[in-house]
Amino acid sequence: MSKYFSDLGINEQLQKGLADLHISNPTDIQNKTIPVILQKVDDVVALAKTGTGKTAAFGLPLLQLIDVKKNEIQAVILAPTRELGQQISANLNAFAKHIPEMSIATVCGGIPIKPQIERLQSTTHIVVATPGRLADLVKRNAVDISKISYFVLDEADEMVSALKEGLDAIIKEVPKKRRTLLFTATMPGTIKQLVQNYMSKHVVHIEADMATVGHQGIDHQFVVVEPIEKLDVLLHFLNSKAGQRGIIFCKTKAAVNKLAKNLAINKFSSGAIHGSLSQGIRDRIMGQFREAHIDILVATDLAARGLDIKDVAYVINYHLPDTYDAYVHRSGRTARAGAKGLALTILQQEEVIDIADFENELGIHFSELKKANTQSIEETKAVLWARKIFKTKPNRAISETLRKDVRTIFHHLTKEELIEKVLAHQLAETALAATKPEANKKKKKKH
Repeated sequence: MSKYFSDLGINEQLQKGLADLHISNPTDIQNKTIPVILQKVDDVVALAKTGTGKTAAFGLPLLQLIDVKKNEIQAVILAPTRELGQQISANLNAFAKHIPEMSIATVCGGIPIKPQIERLQSTTHIVVATPGRLADLVKRNAVDISKISYFVLDEADEMVSALKEGLDAIIKEVPKKRRTLLFTATMPGTIKQLVQNYMSKHVVHIEADMATVGHQGIDHQFVVVEPIEKLDVLLHFLNSKAGQRGIIFCKTKAAVNKLAKNLAINKFSSGAIHGSLSQGIRDRIMGQFREAHIDILVATDLAARGLDIKDVAYVINYHLPDTYDAYVHRSGRTARAGAKGLALTILQQEEVIDIADFENELGIHFSELKKANTQSIEETKAVLWARKIFKTKPNRAISETLRKDVRTIFHHLTKEELIEKVLAHQLAETALAATKPEANKKKKKKH
């Protein structure tokens, strides 16, 4: 395994860009892929888990192979989401910092198309795009991809399922004599079919150290809860991770919105992203999360696909994912670039049986996290209640008479005595509220 990018054939200009980013040692997928792309002419299928440096694995050799003297699009890179497309562009521009002639255009859906059409009228060597937007631009004759030499599919396993229509339209437009580089974290049957249908017979298959790299550093855990206590258990866990960044995955947009609202009510520093939000909102939330202005991101699978954000301490599956591939992509948001991380799945009792299947299929081990006891959860609720009070803005509309009456009642209490009494009252109210569901259950059984 090479210790330096120079050993892999990367030129000095790109090495300077890597040095500026404090990237010095190639990862396993970069070691295996870069020389093949640089030295051979075959199509490439690269299988590597998330967080292993795939963007540099195809981006660095691609930047080196581009002829900046030619005023034409030479490469198209497709990504399944806007966020990943923008992230790839940002990475490529950073790598090519010392190649000022290099021109990279980003064309993703969810933002106005007119500025993108105007941008493509300028010199462009590489186009990074989402399938739907690029297909639209091709239809409008706003971009010519008929002469490209390189066609890159990143996170291809997502595109062949959710975005197949746009992908098929683009494949019809690119030349048959092209070089296709396909990168994926999983290898479902749809990917194998894509390779068979659209790539050359002479394909170089590359696989990173799949047994360890993809899950290295991730502590896989699950906790079993009753449906009624699911949110309380989550809030208790989040309170224990105060100050750390994490991502919570839900199956649907509605579930994301509902959970994000509950987190906001309990004054957690959080934001939500899913496909129905405008690009402006998604960019703002992602920027806040990336810059650590918010600690928690609630997301659907596709919205968070491929995101590379440092220092994500934990990932929570609020709903068990439907597929093994989805679990790989979710858990891969933590423990990136050699860091440690936790992937916690919240289960109901009937779902526990599925854990063995995930272990067998993915070659990982789950340990069971015992849920917090009733006392701990009630104490967490009290802390969250106190936080709500602390963050409540004073009500200027309250009459002076009422203020005076309340102050008179509390007048002889010290600050410590007032806190003790208010806290005791809140805990008593919480305990009373907790007994009501049990009482209702007993009534229903009698009837």
